Amino acid sequence: MSMHRIDIDDPDVTMDDGERLYYRGNPFTGEAVEYQLGALVSLITYEDGVEDGPVREWYTDGTLRSEGVMRDGFPAGEFRRWHPNGRLAARTVMSANGLRQLAQFEWDEEGNPTKEWHAESK
Repeated sequence: MSMHRIDIDDPDVTMDDGERLYYRGNPFTGEAVEYQLGALVSLITYEDGVEDGPVREWYTDGTLRSEGVMRDGFPAGEFRRWHPNGRLAARTVMSANGLRQLAQFEWDEEGNPTKEWHAESK
């Protein structure tokens, strides 16, 4: 089964106040992509108009900018973000349902740690 893919800038794509994505008036299921200067800069997976599945962003030179997984509109598991030089900039760990942040780590462009945070265990 192939995944339906649309360009987020297509005039048939709309979004409501609740950030639900529609294509030709129907809640969209598939991948929505965005291009800048001819380069793929984002790919977001939707289920019935809600972000659900892999999310990836790139800088216009093709370097990975961020990646993670959304579940029913919430970030779930691990999200990572990179500096333009390719070094890891941040790592955020969310609960499986996306409702609780469990940990946050950040690094500067040279790879030096600048932040480390862990949720208090109950």
